[in-house]
Amino acid sequence: MKINNLVDLHCHILPAIDDGSPYLETSLELARQAVADGIRYILATPHHMDRHYLNHAGDVVAAVKVFQAELDANDIPLTIFPGQEVHLNGQLMKNVDDLLGIDTSRHYLLLELPHEMVPSYLDEMIFQLSCEGVTPVIAHPERNAQIIAEPQRLYKLAENGCLAQVTATSLVGNFGKQVQRTAKEFVKCGLVQVVASDAHALKNRGFEMTKAYQVLNEMNSKYPERFATNARNLLNGDKIKARRIEVPRKQRKHWLS
Repeated sequence: MKINNLVDLHCHILPAIDDGSPYLETSLELARQAVADGIRYILATPHHMDRHYLNHAGDVVAAVKVFQAELDANDIPLTIFPGQEVHLNGQLMKNVDDLLGIDTSRHYLLLELPHEMVPSYLDEMIFQLSCEGVTPVIAHPERNAQIIAEPQRLYKLAENGCLAQVTATSLVGNFGKQVQRTAKEFVKCGLVQVVASDAHALKNRGFEMTKAYQVLNEMNSKYPERFATNARNLLNGDKIKARRIEVPRKQRKHWLS
């Protein structure tokens, strides 16, 4: 695994398109930070179909093209690909043609759940997506309140064919001890397959990918290579090696920070 060749599959780097970055200069600064953190390839994933933002596929593709030209003009060695962080809602299948996958063939889709709970219709949505040949990759499950309280819910989603992405700053501890413990437990249980930044131009929402890979290495020396390979395979639309999943430990209702 080359540390200056990392793939980041979840990043809010495009300017003035969602809550990630307000201006072009801010986005260029984020790009410099990404390169300094060992990242070479970024899937730009603006919010789509949540309560605040609607970023249609064609608009994202156009925005990536413009931003890539700015990166090249500023000699920033970063390659950007168009994607979306698609928010789970009941209109998803009606708008499936407006969804950008992690890969160009849309074998994989970055899917965000509501932060506080897991909707009851999620299983049906997973089935409908699978009928379209789409595998959902659940974004940052370690930060979902209901999944934190009932971690076996992620195990059930994995049994139904879902993959999941853990956030680098969660593993590093920027979201607190509870989220960090949950993130590590999901890694150990094989329930998350890839680490990504979910970077925004906000305090404590930077990249931290190198540190996250160090945490993975401390947990198991095989993890960094596995996670890096998984990220590349998802971006390319290739299959990733399945590993045995385990039921995560039921966690205490009250946490001591």
